[in-house]
Amino acid sequence: MKKKMMSAVMAAAVTAAFLGGCGGKETSGSPEASGAKAEETTAQGSKETKEEKTGGAGENTEAGNADGGEYTVAVVKQMDHASLDEIAAAVCEELDALAEKNGVSIQYEVYSGQGDQSVLTQIGTQVISEQVDAVIPIATLAAQVMATCAEDTKTPVVYAAISDPEAAEMTGIDYVTGTSDALNTKFILDMMLAQDPEVKKVGLLYSLSEDNSKTPIAEAKAYLEEKGIGYTEKTANTNDEVITAASALIAEDVDAIFTPTDNVIMSAELAIYESLAEAGIPHYTGADSFVRNGAFATCGVNYTDLGHETADLAYTAMTEGMDSLEDFYLAEGGIITVNTETAQTLGVDYSVFKDMGTLVEVGTTED
Repeated sequence: MKKKMMSAVMAAAVTAAFLGGCGGKETSGSPEASGAKAEETTAQGSKETKEEKTGGAGENTEAGNADGGEYTVAVVKQMDHASLDEIAAAVCEELDALAEKNGVSIQYEVYSGQGDQSVLTQIGTQVISEQVDAVIPIATLAAQVMATCAEDTKTPVVYAAISDPEAAEMTGIDYVTGTSDALNTKFILDMMLAQDPEVKKVGLLYSLSEDNSKTPIAEAKAYLEEKGIGYTEKTANTNDEVITAASALIAEDVDAIFTPTDNVIMSAELAIYESLAEAGIPHYTGADSFVRNGAFATCGVNYTDLGHETADLAYTAMTEGMDSLEDFYLAEGGIITVNTETAQTLGVDYSVFKDMGTLVEVGTTED
């Protein structure tokens, strides 16, 4: 199984940024013509919008499929939260840019599986029956379900943001590829100790239902054991359980908390960050979306860039086929994000992070 850094593979990919995210744009030879068609929620889950983007060369069959350069794509989020929303918006943005550059039509719909496997299965069954040209699932469970749904048709499945594709059993499938936001667990824990060398006990907060969390939690335990630092684990599968788990870690007087790129915990970050900060417990996490929702700090990938690169892969799969694509592509990380408001509440100095990587300072938002 081979891996390539996306920056090398995508050298020929479109890099122009189209403003508007998933805002619908429709043109027919005139750049002024635009509009969006809203869709009602279906029984298959939350269908946000139907988007169309038409260049001026619908007759060009060399670059397109049998329909003359017209493609349909289903973008399927595992659930609604900041990271997955950011990726979906970037995917749509890049699909618009690709359509404009290549003079083709790319129609796409964005769905949310609401964190429910049965809802994701309904969505997957529907979009495969509609004979879409590619499915772009976002997050591990969504990718696993879409790959199963596409098993008979071999519809290209190009996922975004699986932290451990091998552990998720998403490698070695000839119609599946995607982008990995694999976490550098050791580096984040190094950040924790650089900021507070006196850490004695760490809370590990994650969900047992998230494949993304298995490897980094195992790595965190090994790292902490090597350093002679104690740890305690709390798991949760719903927002209420996350709140209860966070409260339990506060009661156990942990010095810091680590959470990997766990979608369940991310969905509840806004409900726990204030109590953690007020208790003086910095929350180190696997993605900047946690930090924008109140967690203290992370080091990870840029999810807008990851979404763009995933869309580029999907376009390659639709226009050139899957043979030229690797099992998956590892996104580049190295961006340290700190929530300055949370740092102020904690009363901590994070200046040490400036010597460890590119530092981005953010405040708390509910996006």
